[in-house]
Amino acid sequence: MKRSARETGTWYEENAARYLEQQGYRILEKNFRCRQGEIDLIAMDGEYLCFIEVKFRENADCGGPFLAVDNKKQRRICHTALFYLMERGLPEDTACRFDVVGITPDETVLIKDAFLYHI
Repeated sequence: MKRSARETGTWYEENAARYLEQQGYRILEKNFRCRQGEIDLIAMDGEYLCFIEVKFRENADCGGPFLAVDNKKQRRICHTALFYLMERGLPEDTACRFDVVGITPDETVLIKDAFLYHI
């Protein structure tokens, strides 16, 4: 039976969360949503609060999962991260990082500090 896109996304996000925990991350939130957008996973990695985008692609055609996190997507994640900090009462100078987990049928790859904060 074929899964919906949302079910497929949730399945890969759960796999990414387990993978990150094996790498030493502590998952704080899954699927944080607000009007600004959504962040798949929010976690601590050492002193860093990490906002993590998870992308799955069936194959590497058209650049694979990492090219899907374009400038528009990065801006949306940054706006959502800023809202998260504000909503949680965390200072804007909190040590943050934007990571991306790219998943294909052959591998799971983590890119730490995948992009810089920008609006």
